[in-house]
Amino acid sequence: MGYWIDTHSHLSDDSFRADPEGYLSRAAENNVRHIAAISCNKEDWEWNLALASKYPFIDVMAGFYPGDVQNLTEDDWRDLEAVLRDPRIIAVGEIGLDYYWDKTYTELQKEVFARQIEMANELRKPISIHCRDAYEDTYEVLKNHPAKYGALFHCYSGSKEMAVQYRTLPMDVRFAFGGTLTYKNNHRQREAVMSLPLDRIMLETDSPYLSPQGFRGKKNESKNVRYVGEFLAELWKTDEDILQEQFRRNYIDFFKRDLP
Repeated sequence: MGYWIDTHSHLSDDSFRADPEGYLSRAAENNVRHIAAISCNKEDWEWNLALASKYPFIDVMAGFYPGDVQNLTEDDWRDLEAVLRDPRIIAVGEIGLDYYWDKTYTELQKEVFARQIEMANELRKPISIHCRDAYEDTYEVLKNHPAKYGALFHCYSGSKEMAVQYRTLPMDVRFAFGGTLTYKNNHRQREAVMSLPLDRIMLETDSPYLSPQGFRGKKNESKNVRYVGEFLAELWKTDEDILQEQFRRNYIDFFKRDLP
């Protein structure tokens, strides 16, 4: 029997810390058997690594979120480099560019993004990309600093044309889709996912954010990644177990992680 994988969950979010066991139990009850915990700072990755020590079905990513770049110190960079040497860290993320909230530090965001890509390359890790209202600049950074071990666009919301452009880069580029794919009027995202081959796609929740249709306005959880998978099975007109196996292989191939 197959299972679903959540490739992007904020397990360190304050709303989950009181009862992580309940969160993980609800995920298992919905056939979500593997979770990648994303980290935006040191506090996040320390929490996530502690969970991963107890639960082998949790992987961890570590990186600096673009909205925090103005506060980084060289001590922070040394901490990141040290934690990335931990074999439980499967990728550098989430990193990237976000021009939606504040354009004050766009140049600094690009510098921090590029520095983390180079760090990922040195340590042989892929990256998980946060990109909001910055798809052209993200392309330029990646063109000048290719992620040698792969790049996964978290919650991809760009156009299908932009996805084609990213795939021309000399690197392994993949695209993760979450609850927003299921929104009734989200034709842009559905066009993008339908333009991609299945071996380029992964699923995520971005919990506690971006709950799927039917749960909008409620806190998202990893358990809800199944609804994204079920929606995609209908969109592709294929069986869920076929998608589960494909996404399992995609995860193994991209993150170089053994899974049952």
